[in-house]
Amino acid sequence: MRSTGLVMILIAAATGAALGQEQTLITGGVESGGMGAPVVKFTQVSNEFSVMLGGRGGWIINHTFLIGGGGYGLANDIDLDGLQPRRDVEFGYGGLDVEYINSSNSLIHFTVQALVGGGGLTTRVRGIYESEAVFVLEGGANLMLNVTPYFRMGIGGGYRWVTDVNIAALSSADMSAPYGALTFKFGKF
Repeated sequence: MRSTGLVMILIAAATGAALGQEQTLITGGVESGGMGAPVVKFTQVSNEFSVMLGGRGGWIINHTFLIGGGGYGLANDIDLDGLQPRRDVEFGYGGLDVEYINSSNSLIHFTVQALVGGGGLTTRVRGIYESEAVFVLEGGANLMLNVTPYFRMGIGGGYRWVTDVNIAALSSADMSAPYGALTFKFGKF
């Protein structure tokens, strides 16, 4: 019985190939592009002003959707134990980055994006280190300006949710916060 099913599939595939029909998962014309972007985020970590540096990049489909990845790391010092100067928090995260791009060819347009992934968090309080993995979900929107055909810059904001923080000095609420972002996109849009 399995042989009959396999034969039927092979006959159907051969018939399509004989008729010159290309079989693809996605049909119709698909325009592709790509981009890479350094990003600076302004946020809070443990109720202190913080700067996150990183970047994102990906494949742009039909000037409308982006699928790729992004990653960010804490760039400034956070003091948890009051003994200055110290870098008591190390935090970095990354993951799958998706974006909807509205009216990409307009001089000014907006995008809506989301990042889902994970990261690492390390704290040092009075010489004792604690580390763990965390889950991160970010959602945001950007207002973009087309500077040249290959360069776009934007300003935006959103919210970063961080869960699974089980360190004595910090909680998930300490790591979750709104953010503002400056984005500099380079690529074929």
